[in-house]
Amino acid sequence: MALHLWLTFSLAYLLTSLTPGPNVLLTVRNALRHGPAGMGVTLFGNLLAQLLVISAVAWGVGAMLLALPTAFLVLKVVGAGYLIYLGARQLFARQSVPAAATEGAVPAAQSKWRIGTEAFLVSASNPKTLIFFCAFLPQFLDHGRPIAEQFAVMYLTSAAIVCGVHSFYCFSALHFSKHVKASRVVAALKRATGALFIGLGVRLLSARAV
Repeated sequence: MALHLWLTFSLAYLLTSLTPGPNVLLTVRNALRHGPAGMGVTLFGNLLAQLLVISAVAWGVGAMLLALPTAFLVLKVVGAGYLIYLGARQLFARQSVPAAATEGAVPAAQSKWRIGTEAFLVSASNPKTLIFFCAFLPQFLDHGRPIAEQFAVMYLTSAAIVCGVHSFYCFSALHFSKHVKASRVVAALKRATGALFIGLGVRLLSARAV
């Protein structure tokens, strides 16, 4: 990948990543609940889904899916339904364990699997991610160079940017929580993320492929 294209891609992707979305909200929530371990597992699930989506774009599967109205509708409904489900669970589920007791606790193996799976599904089930990469990535391809190698470079670059941006939001939230009662921060974040997930899910239902 040509250096000037890589620099342009890196800057453009950084700017698009700075606006918090469902993945950032989920990562921050898990960081406050489980500390760096929760953040790491959430990032892993997110980046695994991103690898799947970028691979689909590289193989042309993404464009094919978006060209089929029924396939896009299914992706949209599934993604919106999952976000609304997560939001409703956040808003209405009972707090079985005091937030102060669980905040910062290292998740068990079973909990890590659940956290990672949830992060993967939030990212993979959102067709807006597929739309974005289908429109965004081809702009930076140099057709005189190996295509697979360029997609690999773009994935690794985007993964590094995601890790940096999400870490910034997480550690900012953790720093803020030190100055406010932890249980209040977690409870407020739970309500806020629940409402935002529902809003994002409803908004996703109106998304178009073009």
